[in-house]
Amino acid sequence: MRTPTAIDAIADEYTRSLAELSPVTATYLGIRGYDHLMGDYSPDASAAYADLNRATLARLDAAVPADETDRVTVAAMRDRLGLDLELFDAREYTADLNVIASPSQGFRDILDLMPTETHDDWSTIAQRVASLPAAMDGYLACLREGLASGLVPARLQADEVAKQADKQTDPATSTFLTLGKDADLPASLRADLDAAGAAAAASYAKLASFLRDELAPAASETDAVGRERYGRFSRLYVGAAVDLDETYEWGLEELARIVAEQNAVIARIAGPGKTVQDAASVLDADPARILHGTDALKAWMQTTSDAAVAALNGTHFDISPQAQKLECMIAPSASGGIYYTGPTDDFSRPGRMWWSVPEGVTEFSTWNEKTTVYHEGVPGHHLQISAAVANKDDLNMWRRLVCWTSGHGEGWALYAERLMDEFGFLADDGDRLGMLDAQRLRATRVVLDLGVHLGKPAPARYGGGVWDAAKAWDLLTDNVTMERTMLRFELNRYLGWPGQAPSYKIGQRIWEQIRADAAAAASARGESFSLRAFHSRALNLGSLPLDVLREQLTSSQGFDKLSQLPSRRRVEAP
Repeated sequence: MRTPTAIDAIADEYTRSLAELSPVTATYLGIRGYDHLMGDYSPDASAAYADLNRATLARLDAAVPADETDRVTVAAMRDRLGLDLELFDAREYTADLNVIASPSQGFRDILDLMPTETHDDWSTIAQRVASLPAAMDGYLACLREGLASGLVPARLQADEVAKQADKQTDPATSTFLTLGKDADLPASLRADLDAAGAAAAASYAKLASFLRDELAPAASETDAVGRERYGRFSRLYVGAAVDLDETYEWGLEELARIVAEQNAVIARIAGPGKTVQDAASVLDADPARILHGTDALKAWMQTTSDAAVAALNGTHFDISPQAQKLECMIAPSASGGIYYTGPTDDFSRPGRMWWSVPEGVTEFSTWNEKTTVYHEGVPGHHLQISAAVANKDDLNMWRRLVCWTSGHGEGWALYAERLMDEFGFLADDGDRLGMLDAQRLRATRVVLDLGVHLGKPAPARYGGGVWDAAKAWDLLTDNVTMERTMLRFELNRYLGWPGQAPSYKIGQRIWEQIRADAAAAASARGESFSLRAFHSRALNLGSLPLDVLREQLTSSQGFDKLSQLPSRRRVEAP
């Protein structure tokens, strides 16, 4: 077991300070003691995060790395904290508004992770919800600061988030006005929940009014954020500096390649010249591929996930005992999203895959979603994140729990989908079509996101000129089989969250490049390349900025680490 170092102490202290500043983050990380608080979302809070980042970077500069693990920690923290400071200096906290990942959604979504088994659990929820109005006021202060300085989110995001806020004021759809409605609670606790919920709903009414009456009139009708802002967001989410123009061209080529690959599968399912929709109709007509109701969906998710763990452990991967448990859940919300939440540091709360089923949706196609289970579960997010959390022998708290780069994490999950095809788990044409459909969506997002936000020229097929929301919609409907209401939400998400959506496919590209480089270097040294050992080394490092990961897995130090893995990990899987 590695002896903790001074740099580990700096990273751990940073993590504890972050939990104090952001109780919601503490809950996500499983750090106890903060679940009754919502936290401060005001401009002063943003300044406090910046102060913590500056102080931590200064301490890292003064510290001497004791080993390679320390050097990785320093490189990763300099990248992440330094970029956070760039975003603070650019005052991005004053324009933090979008339809999926801004404080407006976070105030509600955090409740999904809070236990509800006991009266004490419900009392903690009541306290947290009671603190929401102050948090909302702080958030509105940030948006007003942006309004005064001219950094204003696009009109579309203001309009759509206002509609979301309306739902939290309606007893038929509000999370807050129905807190604990099915729980057997004492009258006093019921009164606390009702009072807290009513105050929270009133805060959402205040948010909706602000967005419509103050922000929307000043907002731009243009969704594009421009090259300077986009460059920062891209580095934040990808975890590497990429050539944005070359990446856009690659996105067009990758999309065309996946379409050709998909057409070959479609021809086997529905016949030559047929479309994705034709193949989907054939697959959906097979009763064995259709699930009825959320109970059946949840059971299928769990069975599929458990089977993947059993098949992969000891063959293609070495999965720690703690990471072999994944809970599949139906999310209380109805947004339509599918997502993963990691385990607590002690695994008392296991990793969970959540399926948020939209109202009225009662049938589910397994052929279209098996790849999603692999993406969110094993060998995707669950294996990746649980491996880092379980690696207490090497990694400090920040490396295990906090450091997350979308390009690394989502890129790994897309790479994992392709890996399951490579391993033979998607040999069925229906399941493989589902995987290719997901890959096609992610390639489409590279073209759409860079195209719109950088003002790139659109192909003649989409009208030429510069990409905009209307042309982006045509691109999506040409390439994505998703139900149209959900697809419209996806477009709104991309328009308001620049740089995030492409990080999946760009991250996958970088993972594949790193693997190829590592294999080529092993061959040049006259050594066999063990994919299992490569994956073990990569996962044990935890989530890193991809530039840092590349250095570790392709440098001489990285190769030395691979050669030092136990022999049982170096045997190539059959």
